[in-house]
Amino acid sequence: MRPLGSGVAVMLLAAACGGDRGGSPTCGMALLIGPSAIAQRMTVARALITTPPRGLVDTLPARVAGEAMGSALVRYEAGRIAMTFQGPRFPVQPGYAVLVVDDTSQRAVGVLVYNREGPQGYPQLGTVTAGDLAVPLYGILVDWASVSNPKCPLLAFRSAEDTVRADG
Repeated sequence: MRPLGSGVAVMLLAAACGGDRGGSPTCGMALLIGPSAIAQRMTVARALITTPPRGLVDTLPARVAGEAMGSALVRYEAGRIAMTFQGPRFPVQPGYAVLVVDDTSQRAVGVLVYNREGPQGYPQLGTVTAGDLAVPLYGILVDWASVSNPKCPLLAFRSAEDTVRADG
């Protein structure tokens, strides 16, 4: 059974990004609602990514929820993902990050970083660091079209070549 809140959040996000509203207060609200919908999706066990996907590009779009866009440099260490965050307001502990993968295309669309306590007992794919700070990285499959809109991009990427299949 799907929680009522996620449906409401998706409807608000879709309504907020209708029309040509790039940069509007409504799009600003959508950039807050999208991360909340993704965080709520982490309670769905079948949506969790349990092993680090291979073949990620060297750089993915990244954002601390509610903040400006940044990027994450991607590398692998001992079979785990080790990302370096480049952007504003990386969280001081506690915090966690989520590799967001579109469940339809299986493409990694970016990384969301949350400035709050992370989930306990979930499969960790690696870490995201910024300077001396590090947060655990989890992975989630989402219906990307329901949480982001090209007019209000949650995780913007320049082109389809900037992402690869997460099973890749």
